[in-house]
Parts: sequence; structure tokens; C-alpha cells
Amino acid sequence: MRILILGGGFGGVYTAMALQKAFRRRNDIDIALIDQKNYFVFQPMLAEIISGSVDILHTVTPFRDLCPGISLHVGEVARIDVDAKSVVVNAGMRSQPLALSYDHVVLALGRAENFSLVRGLQEHGFHFKNLGDALVLRSRLISLLETADSEPDVETRRKLLTVVMAGGGFSGVEAIAAANDFIRKVMHRYPRLDPSDLRMILLQSGARILPELPASLSLYAQRLLDRRQVELRLRTRLAAVTADEAILNDGKRIATKTVIATVGAASNPVLTALPCEQEQSRIRVDTHLEVPGYPGVWALGDCAFIVDQKSGQTCPPTAQYAVAEAKCLAANIVAAIDGGKKQPFSFTAAGMMGSIGHHSAVGQVLGVKVSGLLAWVLWRGVYWNKLPGFRRRFHVALDWMLEFVFPKDLVQLDVAPSQDMSREHFEAGEIIFREGEVGDRVYVIIEGEVEVARQNVHGEASVIARRTAGDCFGEMALIASAPRSATVRAVTNMDALTLHRSAFDALFTHIPALRESFERLMRERSDTTDPEIELAPAREPDHPRDGRGAT
Repeated sequence: MRILILGGGFGGVYTAMALQKAFRRRNDIDIALIDQKNYFVFQPMLAEIISGSVDILHTVTPFRDLCPGISLHVGEVARIDVDAKSVVVNAGMRSQPLALSYDHVVLALGRAENFSLVRGLQEHGFHFKNLGDALVLRSRLISLLETADSEPDVETRRKLLTVVMAGGGFSGVEAIAAANDFIRKVMHRYPRLDPSDLRMILLQSGARILPELPASLSLYAQRLLDRRQVELRLRTRLAAVTADEAILNDGKRIATKTVIATVGAASNPVLTALPCEQEQSRIRVDTHLEVPGYPGVWALGDCAFIVDQKSGQTCPPTAQYAVAEAKCLAANIVAAIDGGKKQPFSFTAAGMMGSIGHHSAVGQVLGVKVSGLLAWVLWRGVYWNKLPGFRRRFHVALDWMLEFVFPKDLVQLDVAPSQDMSREHFEAGEIIFREGEVGDRVYVIIEGEVEVARQNVHGEASVIARRTAGDCFGEMALIASAPRSATVRAVTNMDALTLHRSAFDALFTHIPALRESFERLMRERSDTTDPEIELAPAREPDHPRDGRGAT
């Protein structure tokens, strides 16, 4: 019997750990975890990476250390078939998609980011959701200081030293507080910078920040941030972002090069495609966290719509709720397999806490309000204790001690994203891609020649086309969202320009002339029985890829 867990966040990992413990003596149970990375991120400490208080590797733990003995598949979930009880995974460097059957599947894929809420956010904004975001932001802050220190123009320098954060919840407040602490602490090492030019601005659409907390604690946090020169803009939303400005909903503009957003979430497109009942763009589950009408399909965390049986309220997307849901869900899977009684999910949160920088925090623990230095010590203690594994706790404790001894590190890492366009070389006889593989890029031949071959019904391959300098190939799998329908091999030594899927999608969708050229090319190749044309029709340009099919 196989149990698939899709997603390696708090919900998925703690489900895997609980199931592994329950079935540790069972050889007939295979527990498999699927995630795009091979490590678990302790997200409550991401802000500590921005400030440099904690080393980046000390906030992550390999899944193989957390859940030794489980099967791990590193890759992207491409499609879930709840009727056939199978999951298709585009697994890492594998050219062929991996199909996994299951008896029970746990949906813990979380939520996707919704860039469309703010114009220009995807093109010019920064996000604060995962480990990579934290590392990018830290590098960005150092880059701003380095550039501003040698910038002769006063207005440009002020623009560089202005940081705007959109979102006044826990993530936004902790991130802007950590960034503010870090920059002000290291600014004396940049002698040409004037601290008065630094502006840290926090936008919050509501009447107060940290709305999850009692009003008195929110107001305390606001006063403290104001004292530390963080500008608060309440009842203000981010409307648009350009390379040089943040445009607010009231029409005001802020000259800045750095806008960070913690707002905007959307349903995962893989889950949206499921026939299961959904509410508020999340999978609805019953009191046992099982999807109604689909036995063996379970969901938890951010992607699930869960009503707590004790409070009658919808469960918030927080780590402590995800951990509690995981324990309940794992117990119910055990009951389903062994014929036991399932338990309804019910949980009372111990409280909520958030750091507001400079050795201070606010929170409510077991109904008691805490703030200031005591709250900060408690905040660090609670999260330190929840870090998985003694090794991580030891390293983090050491990081915190050394923080009081040594100055902040100002190493600016190169964390720029990889290019969407690159150049590749292939030797004569080398297979560029095979029939049935996942299509992830388009090739334009610079020099050389390739042949296109396709298997017939008897499994025999025959060459049906050749491509030379100036020709392109591989685009049809991307246009039709289908696997490669032919094998392409270099006849001679060949150099090609490769355009990756995201860049090709953007060009194909938004440049009519290019789209028309490819559609014409499809028709021409169809007339010559080119195998890459014998696919589904090209998708309409107004409907972007939904991520469900192989590409």
C-alpha cells in the first residue's frame, strides 16, 4: 500500500513524520513525499536570514534526515488523477515524467502567489515567502547600500535607500523590521551615506498592523516601529509597481527601487484542476480532513478549507495549525487502513507572536499579552525549541551568540535568476531530446544540422525531417502542452540558442506576429507530416498555461 504526500511544508512533513512513526514496523506500507526541493524550511525564521542573525543553512533540514526511510521524489507535481488514483511528477533532471499510483494521497501543496493583484509586481517587485526570497532580499539590501555609497546624485541615492513593504501581517512586519535593523546597524560602514536618506515604509490596507493580535498589541507594535523610523501608511494599498516607483491606491507615488510584497495568494493550479468541491479557492474537506466523495484523498494546510470543530471557525493558514492538522490526518489514515475510528479535527492555538526588531516582539500566549524584550526572548525560545533536530538548534543558538560579538556580514551573494535564454553546443550523434520526454525549451539552430525521427506502431524509428541553421525545433510540445512527439539528434556538431519555457510563453502570448509565425509553421509542418504537429491544437493566447499537462 502506498501513501503519497504532495508538498513538503509543515503540513506535509509532519504528516510524513507521524505516518512513519505509526507504520515503522510495517513493511507493507510505502510512504512517499513529493516536493520540488529536498529540504524542509523553518519559515518562522526567514526574517532572521534577512538581518543576518541566522545562517541560511541553519533554517533548513533535509527531508531524508527528518523522515529517514520514506521514499522521496524531488520534482514538480504536474497532474493528479483522483479517479485513476495516480500522480504525474516532472521529477528534477528526469526527462520522462514519473507516474505514481497511490492508495491514499495527502494534498499539502499550499497556495500559489498571485502576482496579478498589483500591476507590475511580477516584473519589478520582490516577494517574501520562501528561502530563496529571503536570500534575494538580503543580497538586495547590501546591493542598495553598495550602489548608493558611490552614487553622486542625491535624489537617486534617496531612491536607492527607500524600501517599501506591502502587507502589515506577521510576515510583512517581521521582514521590514529585520531589514530596518540590518541596514541601520551596518550603515556606519558606508561613510558617504547619510542615515537621514534612509526610508523604510510599511503599507497596510487595514486600520492597524498585525490585525490577528489584540488592538493594544498592534498599537504597541506601531509605536515601536515608528520610534525606529519605519514609516507606517495605514489604510493604504499598493496599486502598481514600476522600476522606479511604488504607486499607491490614493494616487501618491514613492520613488524607490525596491518594493516587497507579502500579499496575494491564489489556488495551486494543479489543485484547481481537480473535480473535488472547493471553497474560497481551497479544497473542502470533512471533519476528518478527507475530501468528500473521494475516499483516500486528504488535504490540509493552506490549500485546504478546514472548519475547526471546537470553534466553528475556518482554520487559519499558520504553522501550528498545519502541525496539528498533520497529526490528526495521519491518525485518520492509520484508522482508515487498520479499520479504526476516525477523529474529527479540533485544535486550540497556544497563541501568536511576532518579532518587531531590535530585541522586541509582541504576542499573545495562552491568553496572556506579552511585549517588548520579554516577548522577544520568549519568541526566540519558542521557535528555537520547535526547530527540528538538535544539530539545527545548536547552530542557531551559536549564530545568536556570535551576533553579539561580531559585526554583520556584508557579503553580497550573486542570487540573480538564471537566464531564460542561453546557448548550447551538441556533438554529432548526440540526442538532443527523445520522443515522450517533457518539453521545456525551444531550440534555434545557429550552426549545424539535426534530424527529426519518429517511431511507428512497430517501434521502428524513421527520419522524417531535417533542420539546419536558422531553423527552430521543439516549440510544438510547448505550444500544445504535450510531451515531445519525436526524437531529435545532431547530425553534425551543432550550436543552438535555447529559449526556456517561461520566456517562450511570454513571447508567444504577447507578440502577435511571433504567434502567427509559429501557427503558420505548425500548418506547414502538418502538411509535411512533421510529427511535432500531430498534437492538440495550439492554445489560445488569452489563456496562459494552466500547469496541468506535460510540456
